[in-house]
Amino acid sequence: MTFSELRIIVVVYLSVLIPIILLLTLKRRNELPTSTLKIYIFSFLICALGWELWFTYGWISGDPVDIRRSEILNYFIPKNINWLMNALGDAGTVCLGGLFITSKLLAKEQSILDGWSWKVFLVLLIWCVGQNIFVEMFLYYDQLAVGKSLSWAPLAPTGPWFNPVLFEFNDRAITLQSQIPWLLMTPILYKLSIYLHNKN
Repeated sequence: MTFSELRIIVVVYLSVLIPIILLLTLKRRNELPTSTLKIYIFSFLICALGWELWFTYGWISGDPVDIRRSEILNYFIPKNINWLMNALGDAGTVCLGGLFITSKLLAKEQSILDGWSWKVFLVLLIWCVGQNIFVEMFLYYDQLAVGKSLSWAPLAPTGPWFNPVLFEFNDRAITLQSQIPWLLMTPILYKLSIYLHNKN
């Protein structure tokens, strides 16, 4: 096992487990708003159905994840739980983490979820797309490399057919298709969070 493979395994499991542990701790203390749990569950479902299942299994013109990565990664993160781990990480670390960071940066007297704010949306968008670019450059660069096709997915509608390289860094290419899910997910996440917060 290389250090790079170990890093991927550790990051994937921690990004899933830490938010779950925090949510369970807050729930036990009766400090978890109902809307937060709902945001987590809905975010998980949207990420899983929107792209993670499709990218994992390569359902439409894509390569399944077990072909795109090493045997060590396939052993420690089996294909049949890959989508689950990624979607849980998306929901906890990215979605809830992004809302938390945005609220700490921008919230003063009122919640960032009282109503739509372009400033809040922009910060959330920078977080969601920024973390995705970071993941693509430093964690999943091998399995998302040029020549390894990702499936079409509902939240990646251009599929592998229109997937230009946006930029390159250290011989690692950042492509359009892998960024689109978070470009589409961010407004969905923000609008859904506002709705659930105000309904609660």
